[in-house]
Amino acid sequence: MERRGFFRAVMLAAAGGAALVSTRSEASPASGKSKVVYHLDDLSKVNFVVENNMTQHITGVGGPKNITMALVVLGPALAAFKWDGADAGMAGKLAELHAQGVQLNACANTMHKMKITLKDLLPGFISAPKGGNVRLVELQTQGFAYLRP
Repeated sequence: MERRGFFRAVMLAAAGGAALVSTRSEASPASGKSKVVYHLDDLSKVNFVVENNMTQHITGVGGPKNITMALVVLGPALAAFKWDGADAGMAGKLAELHAQGVQLNACANTMHKMKITLKDLLPGFISAPKGGNVRLVELQTQGFAYLRP
């Protein structure tokens, strides 16, 4: 193959791959609902993400009927969601988000390291048994847009 022809073939393949990547990362399934996953591992951002980002996101898209949202919590941030010592305002807002359909995922690896179970966490959490990072990738492959505030 001629050098110019090889270069053209590589560029076309790259362009095709970029097109596949961009369509996979779109967060608009056939239902018309956007899909988004929030990645939360920073303890200092818990209140801001729960009370502001996620709540305003739902409002911004016209309400929970227009979005499928998930929260994946891992690392130090998971401590904020323990029954023991949880901020009342944040816990109330989290309960409201869960009632609106937000899926709450807790990293099983972090839970193991912190020696806590789902019973120790605020209501609504489910375990991400393979870990928070694996869950983030799973959701992205299902068309969820990834946000890490």
